Amino acid sequence: MAGPRVVIIGAGVVGAALADELSTRGWDDITVVDQGPLPTPGGSSSHAPGLVFQANSSKTMTELARYTVEKLVALDCFLQVGGLEVATTPERHQELYRRHGWLTSWGVEGTVLDAQQAHKLYPLLGEGTVLGGLHVPTDGLAKAVKAVEVQLKRAEARGVRLLERHEVLDVKTEGDRVTGVVTDQGELPADIVVCCAGIWGPKVAGLVGMTLPLVPLAHQLAWTGQVPAIAGQRAEAVRPILRHQDADLYYRDRHDTIGIGYYGHRPMPVDVNDILSVDKAEVMPSVQAFTEEDFAEAWQETQRLLPSTRDAKIEEGINGLFSFTVDDMPLLGESPTVHGFWVAEAVWVTHSAGVAHAMAEWLVDGYCSSYDLHECDVNRFEQHHLAPDYVKARGCQNFVEVYDIKHPLQPMEDPRPLRTSPFYQRQKELGAYFLEANGWERPQWYELNVDLIEDREIHQPNDWAAQYWSPIAAVEAQITRERVALYDMTALKRLMVEGRGAAEFLQRMTTGDVDKSVGSVTYCLLLDIDGGIRSDVTVARLAKDQFQVGANGNLDVDWFTRHLPEDVMVRDITASTCCIGVWGPKARGLVQPLTKIDLTALKYFRGAQGYIGNVPVTALRLSYVGELGWELYTTADMGLKLWDTLWEAGQDHGVIAGGRAAFNSLRLEKGYRSFGTDMTYEHDPFEAGLGFAVKLAKDEFVGKSALKPDEPKRKLTCLTLDDTVMGKEPVYDGENCVGYVTSAAYGHTIGKGIAYAWLPAELANPGQTVHIGYFDRRLPATVAQEPLFDPKMTRLRG
Repeated sequence: MAGPRVVIIGAGVVGAALADELSTRGWDDITVVDQGPLPTPGGSSSHAPGLVFQANSSKTMTELARYTVEKLVALDCFLQVGGLEVATTPERHQELYRRHGWLTSWGVEGTVLDAQQAHKLYPLLGEGTVLGGLHVPTDGLAKAVKAVEVQLKRAEARGVRLLERHEVLDVKTEGDRVTGVVTDQGELPADIVVCCAGIWGPKVAGLVGMTLPLVPLAHQLAWTGQVPAIAGQRAEAVRPILRHQDADLYYRDRHDTIGIGYYGHRPMPVDVNDILSVDKAEVMPSVQAFTEEDFAEAWQETQRLLPSTRDAKIEEGINGLFSFTVDDMPLLGESPTVHGFWVAEAVWVTHSAGVAHAMAEWLVDGYCSSYDLHECDVNRFEQHHLAPDYVKARGCQNFVEVYDIKHPLQPMEDPRPLRTSPFYQRQKELGAYFLEANGWERPQWYELNVDLIEDREIHQPNDWAAQYWSPIAAVEAQITRERVALYDMTALKRLMVEGRGAAEFLQRMTTGDVDKSVGSVTYCLLLDIDGGIRSDVTVARLAKDQFQVGANGNLDVDWFTRHLPEDVMVRDITASTCCIGVWGPKARGLVQPLTKIDLTALKYFRGAQGYIGNVPVTALRLSYVGELGWELYTTADMGLKLWDTLWEAGQDHGVIAGGRAAFNSLRLEKGYRSFGTDMTYEHDPFEAGLGFAVKLAKDEFVGKSALKPDEPKRKLTCLTLDDTVMGKEPVYDGENCVGYVTSAAYGHTIGKGIAYAWLPAELANPGQTVHIGYFDRRLPATVAQEPLFDPKMTRLRG
């Protein structure tokens, strides 16, 4: 099929792969432009060492890497020597089991080796230097420059134009659409421009007023001279690529020499405007002079780990530039303001062909069916994420932590605090232990509640699950069920959708029937055109033409904005408002004396506007903890007064403040899903157990025609077990991995560990026994009927 006029800026591994993927799909008017000579134009791809380790906590990133491996193997651009990650500390050895769990969950073969097996696989390791290793036989070395050359030649054979030594000076637009690219050798008309410029990405995106949270950082790569122990090795690589993450090091063969990559040195950020041009750079723009003093510790540790290198010297080295982002994920998608301007940035060789595959699907079909890209979408960021100081600080810290053992709950430490709710001062007075959520300081538990632990039986989780946890969280969950608790819900995204066409717009965008009476609240989904879940939202009708939407993040704002008719406006009101969840069997006794709203008449999933004392509020009778209560919204300036009013009145009812740890436990006892964790773009409503939120009798809504409400082949399934897991662990039926865990916590009311997992439908029957792979153990788990708590909803509707 004929396609639009496409200009791809950048001919590195991503740009070359995208030209190949798009032309494979029949688009026939594609131009690739780069300022440097092909196939080594001078960006990161031109000097990349090419190591591809597929293990990643992100399912999407692992799948992108797997596609890259498979494609480059097929193109003879990959040396599949395998990968070996070694551990020199007990903590890292345990981490290898966790990483093996990820690989198993995402369908990549791997094996955890003992010290002897690791040494046999990589004989250059010194005796007694490692405790074990993780071997992935499909890992290996991507031949980056060859991959660029081969994919560009394939694309060129299909009619793609390749323009080397063309510097991009501008991107032309008319209104809100891209129209072309201006180079130093003329203008290229375009309907779609894709920025694959790598370390120059922020500069190119800036031509259309788009800010990319990306910073180039220098990373050291050195090569030994001949290592006598492997003298005479003719093959480029015979040993697995090696990663020694305890010392921020990796290694690869190059005939009888060894390449050494190092992340342990000081961060070396580079302003994109200071990167030298192709003509002025001594080697290439992405290569800076090697700073030998920064490499001293790396060389000392290398000689300890690989004793044979003591008979060699460092003969050459570079400080090579790579792209880092504020959250370690790629930047993919279309500009929010300039239609037709797309980016595929912050992509390393490891994921390059996979990203190109995903982008080609997205561009040609209008959605990506092969991967869940919500973690990668360039429109996911809040405004503070784009601040230059923030981008630099987070990029540098992510460089420092690139090989660290990271706990799933580990927050960023700096810069903090950034966003605080109006209750922040009161929370500090109560001894809140804060974690960070999208910039917000969010209490995980409150130290003031420690005395409540006395005489209570508290489940003690295992060592890993006990990090960023306190027994106080268990007490807060129990007391919420017994009395009443206040929860800070301010960090959740809130939108105002208003205008003459607001009801019709939301009817078209959501799966639920929101065109109901004023005061109605509807739980529903946002679907993509392929029927995949983009988000779950609550829609409260405040007036005939005004709706408050409880959303999941900036991607929901972007999705609504791209579909807005002229008579509807969407405003993000999160920063100007705040919210307290008041939940528990004594919630009505606490709140009713403070308001003239008849809370008894305010039924479940209804809302009303009124006052709590002197504070104007929107009260929605919702509860994600499964208890009687309300979400109380007010403006940010009145938030502290709202907290104080509720807190003072609550003393007679035994009120406490509850944190996010208790909240998560309570929501899982009720079986409430969390978008981005339990279900994502790759799941449909029926397999996720959310078919009740889809009103198929309603007129057409986005994604309706793609839905298949027949019996699903897989299901999001509730499991109970005696221990606690953390999420992303593999689930086994016998010796076969059949799924993976999404959310997990200990249910302090039911006295069981809870894990939700994606399983084949035939295994999702209550009573079925499966096993969860947790580090080096297999934990028995039982499929349970959900919800685990209050299945008749008597407490919610009381």
